[in-house]
Amino acid sequence: MIIELEQIAGRHPAAGRDTPPALKNVSFSVQAGEQVAIIGPSGAGKTTLLHLLACALEPVAGKVLLDHTNPWGLNKRGLRNVRRNLFLAPQVPPLPPRQRVVTAVLAGKLPHMGLWTSLRSLFYPIDTGAAHAALARFDLSEKLFERVDRLSGGERQRVGLARGLVSGANMFLVDEPLSALDPARAEQAMQTLAEVAREQGATLMSTLHQVDMALKHFPRIIGLRDGEVVFDLPASEVTEQRLVDLYAQHLDELTGPAPERPPTQNKPAPVAMNCR
Repeated sequence: MIIELEQIAGRHPAAGRDTPPALKNVSFSVQAGEQVAIIGPSGAGKTTLLHLLACALEPVAGKVLLDHTNPWGLNKRGLRNVRRNLFLAPQVPPLPPRQRVVTAVLAGKLPHMGLWTSLRSLFYPIDTGAAHAALARFDLSEKLFERVDRLSGGERQRVGLARGLVSGANMFLVDEPLSALDPARAEQAMQTLAEVAREQGATLMSTLHQVDMALKHFPRIIGLRDGEVVFDLPASEVTEQRLVDLYAQHLDELTGPAPERPPTQNKPAPVAMNCR
């Protein structure tokens, strides 16, 4: 899916109408099948940007064009047709606690189901094999019939990502997908998302707190700060100085390539000791 943003402004999903926009004058384009990471300090507008791309929020100003079409210029049916090709994975997936994992994963297919089929699938899952295959890519196949409330936080996050694999979407919008995962699972999750996007020819946009993972797995990086694009560069051109500038006053949030700190002043030199 092709993305074109033209001077958009937008508010956070939880913000009131009188709240200043979290995004201001943001413009960029993404070609179909591209994989782009969005980084920046807390409050930069990363989550708001994903919701605008998912057509979950209407811009306050400017235009969001998807495949050269303004979704908000369509009728309700046309907007639904656009949304069914988008998959938004929030940082905390909305999984009903008493639901079985197989049902939670197959919920990714709901936009393409009729009402009767979707209701029937709640009791008799319609494509258990697809759910099992999606979970297997995250090493969760043994949890297929487990209840969601018996999963760890990291397992729930991976179930939320597995839902995207069965969605048939041509754009994946993933918000902080590694926040509850240990380093090994985080690496696996990023590799899987990138592989599936390539296999399906889908565009992948992901916000990431882990800058090192963004630089490792994404060829293009967009840096946001205070609701504006600070840089939009190939990963190879994102230097430590650019990261320091992006996270200024928020260096505690910068994970991954750590900027060099100046030496502590007035610190006595170490004393050489000769041990026998």
